[in-house]
Parts: sequence; C-alpha cells; structure tokens
Amino acid sequence: MADAFYLPDPADPDRFISTELTRGPWSPDAQHAGPPSALLGYAIERCAPREGFQVGRVAVEILGPVPLEPLTVTARITRPGRSVELIEATLSTDRGPVMTANAWRFALADPELDLPAQIIPSGVRPGPEQTIPSAFPASQPVGFHTGIEYRFITGSFAEPGPAICWIRLKYPIVAGTTPSPLERTLAAADSGNGVSSVLDWSRYLFINTDLTVTLHRMPVGEWICLDAATYPQPHGIGLAESALFDEKGPLGRSTQALLLASRKASSGT
Repeated sequence: MADAFYLPDPADPDRFISTELTRGPWSPDAQHAGPPSALLGYAIERCAPREGFQVGRVAVEILGPVPLEPLTVTARITRPGRSVELIEATLSTDRGPVMTANAWRFALADPELDLPAQIIPSGVRPGPEQTIPSAFPASQPVGFHTGIEYRFITGSFAEPGPAICWIRLKYPIVAGTTPSPLERTLAAADSGNGVSSVLDWSRYLFINTDLTVTLHRMPVGEWICLDAATYPQPHGIGLAESALFDEKGPLGRSTQALLLASRKASSGT
C-alpha cells in the first residue's frame, strides 16, 4: 500500500498520481472528496505565497466524481489586494476539471489587535486520547478510511445522528511532504456528513456537492475535531455542518450541501 494519498509526477510538478488511499465510500473507482480538497489546499498555499498572510476561507465545488487517476492541480490569484486576495484552484483529469476551489487569503494584523480577552472564541472538547479508534464500515480493504484515524467522543458510524469526532491523517497528502494545518483541516472537514450521518448507508446516498471551510485560526497539532450534524429533507437536499476544533479550542466552521437519493434510484446520479 502507498504511504501517501498522492505521489508527485516527476515529469510534471502540477501532476499527481492518486493512490488507493484516496478511495471513497460511494464507489470503488472514485475518490473521497477529503484528499482532493486537501490537494487543492496544497496548491493554494503554494500559489505566490506571501509572508504575513493566511487563508481564512476555502470553498470547494465538486463538479463530479473524482476518479482514481492522475490529477493536475493549478492555482492562480484572481483578485490581488494589499490586505486580502482571492485564489482560484482547479483539479483536473485528462478529460477536464473535476473540482475547483476559491480561497480568500488575509493579511494578518501586525501588530496584533488589542482585543478584549472575553470575546476571543474559547471552549474545548475532550481530547483524542480520551477515546478509542473507530473503524469505518467500508466494503473496500484500502481507501480513505484506512488513511485516517477516527476517534468518536459522542456518536459513531453505527449510531445515526450528531457526533463529535477527532480525525487524524495517518499519511501525508503528497508524498515527501508534511501536511499543513490547512491540508489537515480540509481533509477532515469533508467527513462531516459521514460521522454525523442520519440515513442508512445501505439504503441511501448523501453525497456532498461542495465543501466550505471558514477558519478564524489555523489548527495546532495533528488532530482535527468535528462537532457535526446532518439535516436531511425528503425533497432530496440536505445540509451537514461542523464546528471545527483542535485541542486548544475552536477553529471555525464547515458546511456541505448534500444530494440525497435512494441507492435504487441513483443509477443516473
């Protein structure tokens, strides 16, 4: 088994070989959206980096299933600015784009603002060391579920409803690199609809068409905590939202719009 989600292509710095660790739960031939979202974050952070700037929001659009094929990722600044700038990234196969992302990058205050201590977001969740690892009920022996570690504080994959779950990458997103805080967050946040699922996996699909992550600070350490809930509706649209934490406290929020369908009626999805 590979020791990373993606392997750099020696012939092209923008091209990456997808490994089996990227495989998702809906099809053995398609990726979980967490790794490619993190790969977009990898490209965004390397796009004309600026000292004293930090990504504050990333909005990922999933244009279709991401196959287990080589991917090309590019990024460019579409709205330059002195204090805030917009970066656009695109992830493509040889047949065209499969995911896009827009990211706002902010200038950090220097010196830091003198804010009242009581208005700074605070609050923590029980740490990952207070839990035991949880296994994802996957049909494939290798996939995203084997490339990360889940530790539930409340809820479980077998218990429908809201959940609080710690997530840690076991492998780097790109071989030969250390995952950045943004990469770790994007990879974990896409699991919000999975850890807080309310529908039977064997009967229903609840596939996210996007992932929006807003961060008021970057995480510290390897673990990202999702305090997640899913809200389905019988007309076929759902929402998953997660409050994001590390062991020091709140980081931000993530949301996912969900396509809901019966597995029997999803052959044309």
